[in-house]
Amino acid sequence: MIDVNDLRKGVNFTLDGELFKVLDYQHNKTGRGNATIRTTLRNLRTGATFQKTFISGDRVQDVRLESREVEYLYTDDQFLTFMDLETYEQPIIRRDTFGDDLKYLREGLQLKLLKYEEEIIDYELPNSIVYEVTDSEIAVAGDTATGATKKITLETGLQVTVPLFVTVGDKIKVNTETGEYITRV
Repeated sequence: MIDVNDLRKGVNFTLDGELFKVLDYQHNKTGRGNATIRTTLRNLRTGATFQKTFISGDRVQDVRLESREVEYLYTDDQFLTFMDLETYEQPIIRRDTFGDDLKYLREGLQLKLLKYEEEIIDYELPNSIVYEVTDSEIAVAGDTATGATKKITLETGLQVTVPLFVTVGDKIKVNTETGEYITRV
């Protein structure tokens, strides 16, 4: 059991038989009374996101998730197929589990799948991934005082704002947490 004051972004726990991941966390202490902890949670089985407020002193059951290194193979209409790099098994996951993060997946990408009691419930993308630029706006550098930017499209369909010197065919590194350009590779 862990105290709700120990909850932070990314912590997994169970409450009332359901498995949750903390997406956001705010600790609020008023002048009198107990502190309140406002959290944004995602149910790892259903994917539902909601807010829940705890009172300081409440406790939840922490869980440990087993992580497996996998390689993304392909997708179809409903499922994504991966290959476990140790056992060569091919786990299949529903597309809606990844949500907007589908744009980060490209063939051959290695990531971690998280299991709880032999059930795949979550994933961890690498912090940054290298992509090839497939489409770019035509931009002309005028007399700008600050760095000018333009929108480009990557091989996965992801759109990113980059400096003007990035062109089609370049490889760039993208932060998967923020979706922002890091550097040209």
